[in-house]
Amino acid sequence: MPALVQATDVYAADRANNVSAAIAHDPAYLYVPDSISNDVYVIDQHTMKVVRTFPGGNEPQHVVPSYDLKTLYVTADKPGSGSLIPINPKTGRPGNPIPVDDAYNMYFTPEGRYAIVVQEAYTRLAFYDPHRWVLHDTLTLPACAGIDHMDFTADGTKLLASCEFANKMVVVDVATHRLLRTIALNQVTGGMPQDVKLSSDGKVFYVADMMANGVYLIDASSFKVIRFLPTGKGAHGLYVSRDSRRLFVTNRDEGSITVIDLRTRTTTAKWWIRGGGSPDMGNVSADGTILWLSGRHNNVVYALSTSDGHLIAKIPVGSGPHGLCVWPIPGRYSLGHTGILR
Repeated sequence: MPALVQATDVYAADRANNVSAAIAHDPAYLYVPDSISNDVYVIDQHTMKVVRTFPGGNEPQHVVPSYDLKTLYVTADKPGSGSLIPINPKTGRPGNPIPVDDAYNMYFTPEGRYAIVVQEAYTRLAFYDPHRWVLHDTLTLPACAGIDHMDFTADGTKLLASCEFANKMVVVDVATHRLLRTIALNQVTGGMPQDVKLSSDGKVFYVADMMANGVYLIDASSFKVIRFLPTGKGAHGLYVSRDSRRLFVTNRDEGSITVIDLRTRTTTAKWWIRGGGSPDMGNVSADGTILWLSGRHNNVVYALSTSDGHLIAKIPVGSGPHGLCVWPIPGRYSLGHTGILR
């Protein structure tokens, strides 16, 4: 794994406008998969208008940057007919589908050797050669129903993944592809864990939980639950600001964003989307000023100010927008999802 730019900040390479020269001239687009219409909407970030749509496979869920930043992949997860559709980010146009079944989500091991295809319907992680798309091995996790999101420890040796329908988390050894432990979340209140994000200091994982309506803090060394932090109804997506100081939590079922101070691990603000909404997945713009999010149940994409959360724009799209990818963005290499760069 490439050495961290700063030992105390895993996102130090993601500073505003610190875009790799190799992708700096890629068009500033948003790629919005629609899991109902089976299309991908391409939006110009400057004009805030849809410039084209193209087929995204059978139930497209996320658009994922490749480890080397050269390709974006649309993950489509319909069991039996799933696929990856490569997008050339220099043109914003798709290539031919790659037959990878049940590709709900996708990540890359921190040294770039494997693509980890999250096969939610089959309750497993599939490790692929990301250049030839040949399957290397799989890890079936029968106790992890609804496996969907993950992030990696600062040293790249372990991953923490959420089990949406089992109210659990699993820890996997990155080198051996083996399950290390299972973490039960609150069994009294019930839960539905979603997105996972490592804190900037690398000491804590934040886990959004849609049913518990907040985020769990899990120690990144011991993997013990530290505490629970309420944020809002339907806590879903997690995004770090370009200065590594704040974490934005999308509360999908109440139309709000909660801001967490990553140093104090406390909430500092809550921003409500004017007119309501269902903020879901997305990322922060390259310059750090806009939080772009799909409106999962409102047929729109939101542009929100990262300074005070005010609504800049609502851009109409299809009826099922999901794992929106902002491109290009700062960073040296991609760990996957909608743009976890380090």
